[in-house]
Amino acid sequence: MEDCIFCKVVKGEIPSYKVHEDNDFFAFLDINPLNPGHTLIIPKKHYRWIWDIENVGQYFEFTRKVAKALQKAINTEWIVCDAVGMMVKHAHIHLVPRFRGDGHKEFLNSDAVKKLSKEEMENIAKKIRESF
Repeated sequence: MEDCIFCKVVKGEIPSYKVHEDNDFFAFLDINPLNPGHTLIIPKKHYRWIWDIENVGQYFEFTRKVAKALQKAINTEWIVCDAVGMMVKHAHIHLVPRFRGDGHKEFLNSDAVKKLSKEEMENIAKKIRESF
């Protein structure tokens, strides 16, 4: 899809903080993280919804691997998974590490975006990559 921002990320037309990838899926840090390590998991092929993905079992297995690496890299067991798919019309899952006192209470608060520098984002992505 020509105008899809996530398709452009996969093609390298838009830079990203890559965390992990394989032949079918791509994981990268959200540029407006709700917490450090907030990661997006997308199929490389454009699908509108996650239930449209042909190999959805592999997609969820890929997502599980990323979540486990996040737990290790970010040092938290609490990883929230969100698959709303309303802002960007490309199938995606958010993995958000959670911590006590992170400003989100019981539910994620989109107004509580963390401002992280480019260097912090690069270091977080590297730490996650090294946790696989």
